[in-house]
Amino acid sequence: MKKYGSFSLVLHCHLPYVLSHGRWPHGTDWLNEACAETYIPLLDTFYRLREEKCSPKVTINITPVLAEQISHADFISEFKQYLKSKIEISRQDERQFNSWGLSHLKVLAQRWEEFYTQKLIYFQEKCQENILGSFRRLQDEGHIEIITSCATHGYLPLLSKEGSIRTQIKQGVASYKRLFGRKPQGFWLPECAYRPAYKWRPPVGKRKSSYLRKGIEEFLGENGLNYFLVDTPLLKGGKSIGVYIHRFQALEVLWKDFQKQYQPRRQKPELSPYQAYLVNPQENRRPVAVFARDPRTGLQVWSGKWGYPGDRWYLEFHKKQFPGGNRYWRVTSSKVGLGEKEEYYPQKAEERIRENAGHFKELIKSTLKEHYERTGRQGIVCAPFDAELFGHWWFEGPQWLYLVLKWIEEDPEIKLNTCSEFLNEHFPAEVVSLPEGSWGQGGFHWIWLNQWTEWTWKYIYEAEEKMERLVEKYANNNDSELQRLLKQLLRELLLLQSSDWQFLISTWTARDYGEARVNEHYEDFNHLSKIIDEYAEKGVLDSGNREFLNFCEKKDNLFKDIKPNWFQG
Repeated sequence: MKKYGSFSLVLHCHLPYVLSHGRWPHGTDWLNEACAETYIPLLDTFYRLREEKCSPKVTINITPVLAEQISHADFISEFKQYLKSKIEISRQDERQFNSWGLSHLKVLAQRWEEFYTQKLIYFQEKCQENILGSFRRLQDEGHIEIITSCATHGYLPLLSKEGSIRTQIKQGVASYKRLFGRKPQGFWLPECAYRPAYKWRPPVGKRKSSYLRKGIEEFLGENGLNYFLVDTPLLKGGKSIGVYIHRFQALEVLWKDFQKQYQPRRQKPELSPYQAYLVNPQENRRPVAVFARDPRTGLQVWSGKWGYPGDRWYLEFHKKQFPGGNRYWRVTSSKVGLGEKEEYYPQKAEERIRENAGHFKELIKSTLKEHYERTGRQGIVCAPFDAELFGHWWFEGPQWLYLVLKWIEEDPEIKLNTCSEFLNEHFPAEVVSLPEGSWGQGGFHWIWLNQWTEWTWKYIYEAEEKMERLVEKYANNNDSELQRLLKQLLRELLLLQSSDWQFLISTWTARDYGEARVNEHYEDFNHLSKIIDEYAEKGVLDSGNREFLNFCEKKDNLFKDIKPNWFQG
């Protein structure tokens, strides 16, 4: 039987570096929550499918900064303690609800106790306390494809130095090789943000003259990467629709200013999100392909207002029991306040999961069939999502994914494919030029660069200038102490460049934390740069400076294979 095409689920797993940078409400507990509610449930889903002879064929990005954290010894002990504390919190809730005569909520508390107990057992026994290793095993067996990303999720189009882009990507590739034992094939652009080659100048700061920048695809090709992903409007034109804007009131405030400048790009009906393209291939350079996010399936899942996660029977994310944080209420309606949310009924939610999964599978099939009948070609529905949507934001998401993947595998007219598998079967011949932009409302940079975050970019640009000066002077110096200082300096710059800080500031979700982290890495960077100049002049690292270097290395302990000469070229 003829197949209409392929479905490729792409999951983006990312969190900023939070180890040694607080615990609650902002810090390591973000990592603990994501592992308990998303990463372990996803692993359970994929291994369950594998045991049922169904290969999930998911493409999954685990950012280097996240991979470093979940394989760190400090995380292992933190995570086990977190799960044990959540088990005890659930027991406390159970006792409290019992004393109040709330029998249904008591049963739900027992379910939370069981949930966290299962996650602890799974982590210790199934994962052998190695979440990353469990994902690697799935890839080694051919069931998933893991792709890499920028070292710390730097927002590439706004970085001012080629050395920054080069280092973000090279560290992403180096970490991947070390952790997964092979070369990565694909690359997740942070925030799906792309910039072509053109004469560019920093949007803030004193510099007025422009200078020629390479396109992002050139950096990817130089590092042996085969493909990346963008939002559909960057490929095809039209209006960019965001999903986060409806979740964060602060973004709606910002958007009122930026929407006056926004003009949807001219539609290009000859281009389709259901096939891959080559981006600006050049002679003697490795061609790089691009996939576009499918808008139809994307909105159906992303939107909490119109999509599946907003179903009235699903678990409400925002209403939590004080002080432990467990959730006992359902969505009920997007129009009611938290005080009007009704109690959660798992059996009702399970019924909705099956209906929603069936609808989604048929949507994929009808989309691929339409494309096939229109073009005569097998297409691909590429569906990228933040992984944390499944399980953390949308509690029922992993079970929904299980059914979607299983039912696609069972349908003879469509198939599951990783992105690399699709490229191997349907290598693109058509070439496109992409404009600058990202995913989200308006498709540009306004979430990361606005009146609330402009100061962060001034800090980044200043640090990039200093980094460039110092690597030109010292990167090829064989002094071991000097190299150690340069490596930590580069780590601090990469952490300063994390796009998460601007996102936290712009959404007001953890604005104080985002601002504090920018200031902390900026100050550490500046202090280290002064120590480097002092050491180069005197040839001695005094006890105070050595103590500060030790402190930074312990606090920001990642990327052991970092190389300062990457920044140099």
